[in-house]
Amino acid sequence: MVTGIAEMLAGARARLRRVDPYETSQALARGAVLVDIRPAAQRAEFGEIPGAIIIERNVLEWRLDPQSDARLPFADSYDLEVIVTCQEGYTSSLAAAALQDLGLHRATDLAGGFAAWRDAGLPVVSSGALGAGLSGQQERETEGEH
Repeated sequence: MVTGIAEMLAGARARLRRVDPYETSQALARGAVLVDIRPAAQRAEFGEIPGAIIIERNVLEWRLDPQSDARLPFADSYDLEVIVTCQEGYTSSLAAAALQDLGLHRATDLAGGFAAWRDAGLPVVSSGALGAGLSGQQERETEGEH
């Protein structure tokens, strides 16, 4: 039985092969999906990673489960390579473990989160500067579903 959040986090991380910012960049180049689960206030304050899909934590499983009626169009396979990021890499570990529980066996997280990406000197843009594609706008329109 889990006795607290520290033990829960350790259990989640023991199941993951966490990736650093450079490994994440390489994974994106080969077609992995980077999912940013941070709330809008954090994205507004710190910025966003170009190409990241915005799916806030409260709807993550519904958007990525291939069997869900509320899934996003790209989430059509349990073999999807998903890398989850949050601000510092704590919540993303728990979220990636939850995705593995759903059957997304290639789910993992960005060690150190957005902060590690930024500190590695990788590209960051101001929140709202990414206007195209499956970005935050589509997700914000459906946040209330599920």
